[in-house]
Amino acid sequence: MIPWFISALTVVTVYLLDKWENRYLQAFFNWVPAILLAYLIPAAISALTGQDYSGADIHQYSRSYFIPLAIVAVMSSLSIRQLKAIGWKPIAVFVSGSCWIALFPALIAFFLPDSHLITGVWVEQEYWKGIPPIVGSWIGGSTSQLVLKELVACPEHIFLTILVLDNILVNIWTILMFQGIKESDWLNRSLRITNLTMPPDPPERNAKVLHPVICSGILLGAVLLTHWIPMPFVAQIIVLSIIGLLLSNLIETWNFDFVLKLGGILILTVMAILGLKLKFSLVQFETSLLLFLIVWLISHFILMLLAAKLLNINTAWVPIASMANVGGIATAPAVTAAYEKKWMPHAILLAILSMATGTFWGMATIFLLKFLLGQ
Repeated sequence: MIPWFISALTVVTVYLLDKWENRYLQAFFNWVPAILLAYLIPAAISALTGQDYSGADIHQYSRSYFIPLAIVAVMSSLSIRQLKAIGWKPIAVFVSGSCWIALFPALIAFFLPDSHLITGVWVEQEYWKGIPPIVGSWIGGSTSQLVLKELVACPEHIFLTILVLDNILVNIWTILMFQGIKESDWLNRSLRITNLTMPPDPPERNAKVLHPVICSGILLGAVLLTHWIPMPFVAQIIVLSIIGLLLSNLIETWNFDFVLKLGGILILTVMAILGLKLKFSLVQFETSLLLFLIVWLISHFILMLLAAKLLNINTAWVPIASMANVGGIATAPAVTAAYEKKWMPHAILLAILSMATGTFWGMATIFLLKFLLGQ
């Protein structure tokens, strides 16, 4: 029962602190996000008490129920009808950025197979297993990151390294995007982009929505259905993703706001449970990995800028799409507001699209890396 108590206490504490309207706490969470804190607290408690909870039953429950529930909840928050309002060109810019995030590691492995980064870091130290969770984080957010960690069996010490580096880079990247989007008009002139039309507002959602209890029951029923029909974990994730999309697009009164919040709480829960496995003594950093991540991010932005030029679309969509990918549902609209507040709903929809597709991009990365690295 102790692992359950530690996890529950962590989730409640982190959730309440994250929602507390205190400027010092908000400044703290700007640099140490709730998901990272939820991961570190149980690890710290385990270290201080000298207890090892890595073999506790709660980990199996997390893989069997909490992660699948998070997936179906997040997937059911995407409305294709609303997504259409953005237009295909901004979505194309967004997808180009997602595609580059998923494929860039495979390109490095293909063109630099004998480099120290590949042979010494990725293969010998198994850091390649940390790459798919990064892909999941930079496209799908925490939900995809956690699923891909399980799929690739990423060791805990590598996962923590990835989390810390990811957190540092994303915070710096967010600042750069805040400043970069303000230069969109200059970039448009420099690249001779002329199509600066405003997209239409997304259609409003149904005012009458299903009660949260009913939505929860439907989501839990979907997860239990995948347990009733025996299938591998990968197949379970794919089936639940499809079910989530069907729920959100076929049920007129689906409660989008609730399932999105539920997904966030489930992510905190899974992170807290994962923290019970973490041992700080195993954590180490690789300079070459950090440099690779920096090049990865910068090239992602450059590629989307080229896509915007080819499509003749406002370059403001580049930082918006980048933050929808890398930053997520909180930072994407905030960065968008620095350029055009009317586009904020579109940024949110792109971020939700990112959450819905990240796992599949990460699966592609796993397949390519295993093939190229012979793993």
